[in-house]
Amino acid sequence: MKFEETYLNDNILDALYDMRFDEMTPIQEKCIPEILDGYDVLGVAQTGTGKTAAYLLPILSMLDDGGYPKDAINCVVMSPTRELAQQIDQAMQGFGYYLDGVSSVAVYGGNDGNRYDQELKGMRLGADVLIATPGRLLSHLKVGNLDLSRCSFFVLDEADRMLDMGFSEDIMKIVAELPKNCQRVMFSATMPAKIRELAVSLLHDPVEIKLAVSKPAEKIQQSAYVCYDPQKLGIIQHLFKNGDLQRVIIFSGKKDRVKDITRQLKRMKINCAEMHSDLSQAERDEVMYRFKAGQADVLVATDIVSRGIDIDDIRIVINYDVPHDAEDYVHRIGRTARADRDGMAITFVSEAEIFKFQEIEHFLGKEVEKRPLPDGLGEGPEYTKREKKRSNTRRHGRWNSRGNGKRNQKPRNGHGKRNEGPNVKK
Repeated sequence: MKFEETYLNDNILDALYDMRFDEMTPIQEKCIPEILDGYDVLGVAQTGTGKTAAYLLPILSMLDDGGYPKDAINCVVMSPTRELAQQIDQAMQGFGYYLDGVSSVAVYGGNDGNRYDQELKGMRLGADVLIATPGRLLSHLKVGNLDLSRCSFFVLDEADRMLDMGFSEDIMKIVAELPKNCQRVMFSATMPAKIRELAVSLLHDPVEIKLAVSKPAEKIQQSAYVCYDPQKLGIIQHLFKNGDLQRVIIFSGKKDRVKDITRQLKRMKINCAEMHSDLSQAERDEVMYRFKAGQADVLVATDIVSRGIDIDDIRIVINYDVPHDAEDYVHRIGRTARADRDGMAITFVSEAEIFKFQEIEHFLGKEVEKRPLPDGLGEGPEYTKREKKRSNTRRHGRWNSRGNGKRNQKPRNGHGKRNEGPNVKK
């Protein structure tokens, strides 16, 4: 389905034309009409499916059509990390290129005083769209810098990551500041029980749109080492012995382990950098700049890098520990083999992680190749099959087939084209 077959207004369609966006992704095709019609939406889709456009485009189109207060925050988009907030803000600049009357401000921690002053000025002038991390937004609310009582749209992006990072209480405090008639949209890559509970408390008669998690690209060469934890650094040393280290990401689920791995790699004289939530925004920006510029060969990171960070030329992804679930596995290894390049994904599977990795293999529909341990490391644990516990299943679907549709427009036959526009490539 093409964008111009929707109710999106001409200014949005002009920007999409200039950005060479023509066909909608599945999540966009399902979400955009529902949001334009005024429904609350629960979207379950992984990173890379186009969900940012799925909520920004209809909201920007409605704001541009008018009827919203000029001196109020009309839309709040919540992001779990600074990096994602920055990317949403960049997308906003492209999609909103022709929207003269729609402004935005990004609000996130880890900045200097000048940045804080810019945030404050933008909010007081009544920026239409506020893109924020929970902690920073809550701090502005507490000191009275922000009024959300007239907000018309609220978007919670990567809700599962929000809860994993401990933002549940902060989210509910922010939601309590919203008016009851605020249209709400929530996206999550996974749908565990805690996310469904949050959706029940946050959304009103939502339309649920769920896309199956796609399998990793076939061109990713997946393999694993079944090993004990103390053997993992020895495997890394073996992998890096030839010095061919360019464009490698090592993932671990815990920031303390990331710091420890980085220390060990530096002792091996490996040119590496670390990325985790303890770094300030300026430090994170510096690390990403160094890695993208090739000034660091290896990036050791928590899952903060596994979602929403665009680096196209990663050659190897190493899972130092097994990801929490199949979705996280797909997000991590999806950093490699992008833009028609080949890539390799290697996972270290400790004895305690065998069953968890078998769950991932079940999702993949195949067994991942198990590599023999390098000479001198001894034997690893036996990769034994374990019985899967019986789990309860729940049917997912549209929660309510009726809603408070707000729009009743006819699709256009076409729209005007302009010669100049946002310099953004698809």
